[in-house]
Amino acid sequence: MKLALGTVQFGLPYGVANQLGKIEFNEASEILHYAANKGIDTLDTAIAYGDSEKILGEMGVTSWRVISKLPAIPKSCGDIGLWVKETVFASIKRLNLTKLYGLLIHQPSQLEGAHGEALFRSLCELKAQGYIDKIGISIYTPDELDTIWPHYQVDIVQAPYNVFDRRLATSGWMSRLYKLGVEVHVRSIFLQGLLLMENSKRSEFFKQWQPHWELWQSWLKSVELTPLQGCLAFTLSNTEIDRVIVGVDSLMQLKEIVFASEYKDIPFPDSLATNDVQLLNPLNWL
Repeated sequence: MKLALGTVQFGLPYGVANQLGKIEFNEASEILHYAANKGIDTLDTAIAYGDSEKILGEMGVTSWRVISKLPAIPKSCGDIGLWVKETVFASIKRLNLTKLYGLLIHQPSQLEGAHGEALFRSLCELKAQGYIDKIGISIYTPDELDTIWPHYQVDIVQAPYNVFDRRLATSGWMSRLYKLGVEVHVRSIFLQGLLLMENSKRSEFFKQWQPHWELWQSWLKSVELTPLQGCLAFTLSNTEIDRVIVGVDSLMQLKEIVFASEYKDIPFPDSLATNDVQLLNPLNWL
């Protein structure tokens, strides 16, 4: 099972298409139970995701591979090693675990700064001590790997990847990471839900890409796929991807995703891809 469950909605009302807000505890518990029954074994969370870690800890996640993310180093931080240790131990405690499967650096650009070596060394020490199985980075663009990789090699790389955003593959980095034995985890496979929405439901800001939305809808119709099936087929059929992270707003959404993951393995035209960062990077959305 390649699907992994993103849990930001357990702690925050997240996503441009989210109309339900933060998930209630009981429904979050049902989502976790259903996911486990369907063979999903990996949870993606972060210290910055509100009280997501605390909620997961209360539900009990000892049977899961839990991946969390380290926030940015505070400007007032005087001892990097101590801050990393205290932050990671607090995360493990909130999650009610003895260790993390993975810990990702949420802002990998900090590896290039003055504290980069101390930050990475501290994570390696925690890994050697058995508190973390794998160290990773969460990136926005493959360009970040161009500057980081010569100095710091990690076990997991998490990146955005979807039918519009193929930069991880076209840059050559996906194949390179796969050959090196690095776990590739992809997120934003629905582009925060934009790829699943009807044209009339997107906000005015996204109308500037109307020809692209129409091309996507037209192609889906020609191959007889729903938007959900198309997004899932594009990522799940890629043999170089280890985990496909999906965030949900409800149990019903997760059921729909699992059902739609019985995909057709078909070629996706290059014309659907774009390098327009105004569209691909949510930080640029108005």
